[in-house]
Amino acid sequence: MHMNVAPHLLTEDRAEYERVLDDALSTAHARPELAGVGSRLTVAQLRAMTLNATALVTSAAASEYDHFVKVREQNRASAGARDPDAHDRPDSGTGTGAGVVAIVTVMVPVLAGAAAVIFLLVGAVLHALAPTVAFGATLLTAGLVFGSLAAAGLLCAAAGLLVTALRNSPVEVSTSGPPAAPDDELSRAREAWRHALLERGILPFLRDALAATPPAPTDP
Repeated sequence: MHMNVAPHLLTEDRAEYERVLDDALSTAHARPELAGVGSRLTVAQLRAMTLNATALVTSAAASEYDHFVKVREQNRASAGARDPDAHDRPDSGTGTGAGVVAIVTVMVPVLAGAAAVIFLLVGAVLHALAPTVAFGATLLTAGLVFGSLAAAGLLCAAAGLLVTALRNSPVEVSTSGPPAAPDDELSRAREAWRHALLERGILPFLRDALAATPPAPTDP
């Protein structure tokens, strides 16, 4: 059995319509106006009838639904307008430069550290074998210089990581705050539509369907 969808009811809201209907049917025993559920029509029969009459039922809450859709579209548009700004801001023109700086920051400590180890080892060996040769002392000095360069590179890399973390943290806070008000308005609009759909659409339809169906005959 296919559900007859109202022209103004979007596909993404069909499930919400069915949820409101199922809630009404599940609480039918607590509603005096639906006392005929089970004796005149079963829950399954009423559900199928209401789904087939979706266009008629949802038209009773058309104004609330139109407002809900409008608020939802505005909320999505504002969220979509914020996201491109957040993506365009991070260095569209300086991305290449930032990549080169990152590579240099990583490679300098590695290369300088490797050179320091080599110069210190070779210089130590030469100084041990020939203490009077000045070249061994020169290699030791060069090793110390490269060791200092490697340490400075490590400090620069740590500073770069710290600056990056401080730069990115405020963006996350700012993007998570503003949507609160639109979301509240969207929730109110959704609840208003659900209430109107239930009170002016689904319940009257169920009452009329039960009233138009005679009770099933009972055996004497």
